Amino acid sequence: MTFSIVAFDPRTKDLGVAVESKFPAVGNAVPFAQAGVGAVATQSWANTTYGPKGLALLKRRMSPAKVLDELTRRDRDRAKRQVGIVDARGRPAAYTGYGCNPWAGHIVGRGFACQGNILAGEAVVTGMARAFESTEGDLPVKLLAALVAGQAAGGDRRGQQSAALLVVRARGGYGGFNDRWIDLRVDDHPRPIEELVRIFNVYDLTMLTREDPKDAVPITPEVARFLQRFLKESGYYTGAVLGRWDERTRHAFEEWMGVENLEEKVRKDGRLWASVWRHVRGKAGAR
Repeated sequence: MTFSIVAFDPRTKDLGVAVESKFPAVGNAVPFAQAGVGAVATQSWANTTYGPKGLALLKRRMSPAKVLDELTRRDRDRAKRQVGIVDARGRPAAYTGYGCNPWAGHIVGRGFACQGNILAGEAVVTGMARAFESTEGDLPVKLLAALVAGQAAGGDRRGQQSAALLVVRARGGYGGFNDRWIDLRVDDHPRPIEELVRIFNVYDLTMLTREDPKDAVPITPEVARFLQRFLKESGYYTGAVLGRWDERTRHAFEEWMGVENLEEKVRKDGRLWASVWRHVRGKAGAR
């Protein structure tokens, strides 16, 4: 009833899981990941202990293949289980028990594993693998592309209900206090993958800095005047529109950013993230 992908990005060292299912709140059961350790997807009559136990074994530098052997060896219901694992070296492994409901199977590739059960057919996992390998971008983009491709190939043959995306990065969580760089869930929706992509785009705008710093926008006098006019019309600024990026203007802009949930994207170097600049211009109705 589920298809998922676990993967590693050798450039950023990020690890992640993306999953969709005809099952409510699949993000509560399938994805597990820890920065610098690995990622696990446990599904098909999911034994949710496989997540924390698998990560603990990976932390001991056990290979993913041996982790799978250890997890399933003592599980009397292993024939019904399905698991995908990737470690922080990019080594993947997957397991599909012979008792999983058809179609069930997996594909292991370089730095990733795709798996699914109760699927429309093998094309679901092959499509996911192809999309992951061919899509340009960072790990969350590639994981979402794999989900979209899996659904386009038929997905869960019973239908859709929920989806989730988990990507971990050392100190990547809000405020740097944990490793949950991206942890998004759609618990009940008629088109959960499309909704997950929409939510990711919102989260990307507000909380993530995935942009190239070279694309940041300098706060020139022209940009400062635009921001002062915008802030004045929005009720955050009462000063003169002179195009000076002074303390009063900066404080007003940061107050507005906080209301917009953009506090993670505040810069102190006289520049704006390009996404923030686009957002301000969109709010102001500018093109």
